[in-house]
Amino acid sequence: MITFVVIINVGLLILLTITLVNVLTGPYLRKKITQQETPRVSVLIPARNEERNIEGCIRSLMQQDYPDLEIIVLDDESSDKTAEIIQRLIIESPRLIYKEGKSLPEGWTGKNWACHQLSEFSTGEILIFSDADNRYADNAISRTVARMQKYNLDMLSAFPQQITGSFFEKLVVPVIDLLLYSSLVLWLTYYVKFPSLAAANGQWIAFRAESYRKIGGHNIVKDKIVEDVELSRSFKRQQYRIMTCAGTGIVYGRMYQSAHEVWQGFSKNLFGLLSYRTIPFFTILLGFIIVFILPYVLVFSKELFILSFLAVLQNLFLRLSLAIGYKHPPLISIIMHPFSILFIILIALDSFRKTTVGTHYWKDREIKVNSLKI
Repeated sequence: MITFVVIINVGLLILLTITLVNVLTGPYLRKKITQQETPRVSVLIPARNEERNIEGCIRSLMQQDYPDLEIIVLDDESSDKTAEIIQRLIIESPRLIYKEGKSLPEGWTGKNWACHQLSEFSTGEILIFSDADNRYADNAISRTVARMQKYNLDMLSAFPQQITGSFFEKLVVPVIDLLLYSSLVLWLTYYVKFPSLAAANGQWIAFRAESYRKIGGHNIVKDKIVEDVELSRSFKRQQYRIMTCAGTGIVYGRMYQSAHEVWQGFSKNLFGLLSYRTIPFFTILLGFIIVFILPYVLVFSKELFILSFLAVLQNLFLRLSLAIGYKHPPLISIIMHPFSILFIILIALDSFRKTTVGTHYWKDREIKVNSLKI
């Protein structure tokens, strides 16, 4: 048993090292890079029942310091006041364009169909897809374009700084950053060609329009729930250059605003992050229990106290590092860490259940998944 706890500590040390590399040296979108040119940019926003978010998102984009910009918002058959709000804002900026989405065809998920339509309306050399619940610093677009130019990127994605309000949001949402920043050195998304080392976040994802269209755009992921990751893998397979960045301090997102939304939203995506592969999925869940929860139980064993306490300290320092680097709520993230992991595991199990024997719903639409693998 002592050997087992030693292995846990080694695993935690690896995760902590990856985290510190990302926090201290990772690609941050906020890092200033001299801009070479200002090609036309199309910011594309799919919006379905977003009356709560859409005005704040559009206004933060209207204030961008980038000169050649169009903002196209597609109302995806909303049943609330989304369309009314967009049309009211049009008179305030010639940059803003409103489009009405077409009915969802068979074989497409709603967001992918909306993004596909938006891409067809766009005129920019660079396409940036944004979620409607994002907010931005006024240099978000210029920093994105400058980084794409410096590194000759065909695709750039940034993970937003997650804004959380309710207790359950603060408890669970930051764990998603742990999944990314503690498991993958972000620079590898740029320097290593393997598709398995691709990552992306559809909340803020930019493409060279030419590359996006050559690869097939959202049409190649039309039935995928985790379309952003699938697109990043497809770009790598075609030898296109991609990079995944931390958007902390530049791109802000509040994905969910209640415990119900957190549960429903994450249960839609978590199984899909592993491409619906059952064995890797449950292997990782078991690893989470062993590495992040078990030390807090074993610390009560006299024989294993020192090693278990070291593992607990590593867990605490891991969450502290993430909280400092990516602006998580520190007290809840650190003190409630094992409970955060427990809830993520429960949501992941629900994700598996809904994928295999249940049904996913999002934005009042049923989402069908037919991708279960061993």
